[in-house]
Amino acid sequence: MIKFIKEQINVIKMHDPAIKSNLEAFLYPSFKALTYYKIAHYFYLKKHYFIARFLSERAKRKTGIEIHPGAIIGKNLFIDHGMGVVIGETAIIKDNVTLFHGVTLGGTGNETGKRHPTIGNNVFIGAGAKILGNIEIADNTKIGANAVILKNTSEFTTVVGIPGKVVKINKNTNLKLN
Repeated sequence: MIKFIKEQINVIKMHDPAIKSNLEAFLYPSFKALTYYKIAHYFYLKKHYFIARFLSERAKRKTGIEIHPGAIIGKNLFIDHGMGVVIGETAIIKDNVTLFHGVTLGGTGNETGKRHPTIGNNVFIGAGAKILGNIEIADNTKIGANAVILKNTSEFTTVVGIPGKVVKINKNTNLKLN
């Protein structure tokens, strides 16, 4: 847990230039929500579902960030501001992902089993974006604010709008519209 706390402090300091001291990191909703999640996820894996959900509901009331204890979250997730973020039970978030407030990683209501998205490494998801269903957001993707994404993305793409439209960015950063 000490290692996790140190990592979270570093992630917050790296993403938010407003932070002036390590102690300030303890005040961030992201820090609190992810700490609760880590404990709740432990209980979820041990099949203590009531305790796991109790902790996640407590975190939601304290932070406005709802993370189901069954979700799988990799290293260095940063949730900026956080209010209104929802991460569903079967969501998978890989490493170095940034979410802004109002992001939903949810289901469509039409699926069973794996119902929520898988978010790749180094993904940025703007405020208010909705990513719904058992889809994959590829590594190095950027999702614009308020975008609604219902389909898989390719690497190095930026997706904006409702429904999401793709702007591809190749490794040379030349823009190409699809």
